[in-house]
Amino acid sequence: MSWQGYCFHAGIRRAPRPNKLDGSSRSLSTAIHFYQNRQLDLYAAKEAHRLTLRQLVFFGRQMDEDRLIKSANYVRTELPVRIAHRIRDLQALPYVVVTQEGVARVYELYWSAFEKFRRFPQVTNLSENQTFCEFLEAILDEHAPVIPSLSLGLSLASPHLPPESLDSFMRRMLVSRTSRRVLAEHHVALTKSLGNNSSNSHKDPHVGIIYTALNLKASIDKCVKLLRNRPHDIEDESGENVPNRGWPEVIVDGHLDTTFAYIREHLEYILFELLKNAMRATGLKHRDSATLPPIYATIVAGENDVGVRISDQGGGLCSASIQLPSDLFSFSHIRNATRMDDNRLGALRTASSRGVKATFAEQVGEWQVNKTERTQEGKDPEREAGIAPHPRIGLGLPMSNIFSTYFGGSLELVSLDGWGTDVFLRLPKLGTNLEGISL
Repeated sequence: MSWQGYCFHAGIRRAPRPNKLDGSSRSLSTAIHFYQNRQLDLYAAKEAHRLTLRQLVFFGRQMDEDRLIKSANYVRTELPVRIAHRIRDLQALPYVVVTQEGVARVYELYWSAFEKFRRFPQVTNLSENQTFCEFLEAILDEHAPVIPSLSLGLSLASPHLPPESLDSFMRRMLVSRTSRRVLAEHHVALTKSLGNNSSNSHKDPHVGIIYTALNLKASIDKCVKLLRNRPHDIEDESGENVPNRGWPEVIVDGHLDTTFAYIREHLEYILFELLKNAMRATGLKHRDSATLPPIYATIVAGENDVGVRISDQGGGLCSASIQLPSDLFSFSHIRNATRMDDNRLGALRTASSRGVKATFAEQVGEWQVNKTERTQEGKDPEREAGIAPHPRIGLGLPMSNIFSTYFGGSLELVSLDGWGTDVFLRLPKLGTNLEGISL
């Protein structure tokens, strides 16, 4: 029985009393009645107004006060629609899933955000827009626990859901979450750029969070440099630390001058994750060798998209835990047995308490943070950079897949078992694909 069905059957309009249900349900609080809320019905009945990358760039390129106010009110009215659809998804889950650790917390966060957006007044001037931006940034911080909490709860609930249903639900949740952050962060960036002409920088031209001449090789080189400077040993699958004798060289070839318009944060998150995995696998496979074989990153610029192939000699991907490379994107323990690993669940609990924003800064880790600069900005270095050394919580590849496909791209893993792995990343370069959210 679904959560919603349970509520209807029991006639519940408020949270059940503790003596009627087990302790895990107490965290559901009074929000359990909201399925009857007429406002939620109204918003969930609306279609999301999906955008393309090109629309985001063209609208923000000539930014002025009038356009900024329009952007603010679009975000203000669009985000509660997208949140409402995901709340409906949560309500449709079986009750045994809803009561799993982490899921109820996400439910409460979504309900709270929906109410806050719904009640936020119309933005009419720059002062009100500044208040709205502060509100957006607070919501983004507040929702940092969403990804690890969902992953934890759905991993624990994996025995109660078919793999297809579980992965479909997680994809809708994560894609929608990505879409909301893109809209919010883009508007905040447009607000900051208004008046300081930052989008006209010749070095890194950008409109909001979209970099209009993103150099693919420069992003690869940046990730490689950060990864090769890591001081941490490699942890193998059994948890044993393998001494770090250095990291493999990364040779970049192909169309080295390729540039295109894209969200740099997404691109560098993907590249960092793929290169990190390739370096780790190579180091483990050749732990007893005098030298490490290089990793190749090949860039190809097509007519409609750009591609990157990353090839390593790390032994391949398939193991006793997975049957297919694509199972690494799955949150089901049937497809990916490591989802129920005690160490993985423990790491997710820790991450849930701190939050995971799935950003490039978190991947880099505390070891690469300029603490003086962060302190001067009034930010917590550890929280901004994530948990370092970065825990293996099983989110890097799934989130890379979400970012890759968000605007119609793809991420394919090809395992040559016993030898290595080829990863093929394809991203559209024309900016004409709509956001990949589903309602």
